[in-house]
Amino acid sequence: MTNMSFVSTFILMGIPHAPALDIPLFTIFLVIYVLTMMGNLLILLVIRVDSHLHTPMYYFLTNLSFIDMWFSTVTVPKMLMTFGSPGGRMISFHSCMAQLYCFHFLGSTECFLYTVMSYDRYLAISHPLRYASMMRGRTCALLATSTWLSGSLHSAVQTTLTFRLPYCGPSQIQHYFCDAPPILRLACADTSVNEMVIFVNIRGGGLGLLPPHSVVLRVHRLFHPEDPHLRGEAQSLSDLCLPHNPIHSIPGAWPQVNEKTRAKETKDHNAVGGTGLRGSMPLL
Repeated sequence: MTNMSFVSTFILMGIPHAPALDIPLFTIFLVIYVLTMMGNLLILLVIRVDSHLHTPMYYFLTNLSFIDMWFSTVTVPKMLMTFGSPGGRMISFHSCMAQLYCFHFLGSTECFLYTVMSYDRYLAISHPLRYASMMRGRTCALLATSTWLSGSLHSAVQTTLTFRLPYCGPSQIQHYFCDAPPILRLACADTSVNEMVIFVNIRGGGLGLLPPHSVVLRVHRLFHPEDPHLRGEAQSLSDLCLPHNPIHSIPGAWPQVNEKTRAKETKDHNAVGGTGLRGSMPLL
């Protein structure tokens, strides 16, 4: 039996680009990161000091802004380090594990939170007279807590399945942060279970393919197919959730993207596209 030396340090290959673009890319993503932090801090401050904004909708928005701040912090600073020096590409095995956990924890919590926010707006539009009694402070706290716990559990499962595998080289991650699909390509063991879990998580229930307001409306149609107010409610919810639709359509397409990334040229294009989307969505 041959001896295998297991990887203790990974190398983040970052965004495929010419060396001359290091400084421009560093500047662009630094500006995006600073604006993201300042914008979300401003939202938190305004909601905190204005008592008129102490409502369920802004309570959930507070959670969303907090998540967006840390969602960017998990990946962008390390990405900036890859532009600064070759040594900035190095990341230890345990740091990579922590980054993967935090990324999936915050990302999945954000998706669950969008669904809760859509449900909150649905109740406000459909049951305005009962809304205050239905969305009390305790109810809002339980809903928000459930999103954080669900995100934590989802991420723990994903991280455990990813790093239970042996990694014996190569150590180059073809991405700018530690994410499950590019890491799994480095495993020296069968990854079929991991790939199936990723596929089921995203596509299994259909929730990954639909914006949260679409889920709410589809459920409502099942129980109230002849509701005359449905058309107006659909338009109101669509207007509310339209800015968040790309976030939910991106995960739905990820399995196909992951399959294509086995080809190098497609892999480079996906890395660039994913960087722009993940870097800019918290700012938007």
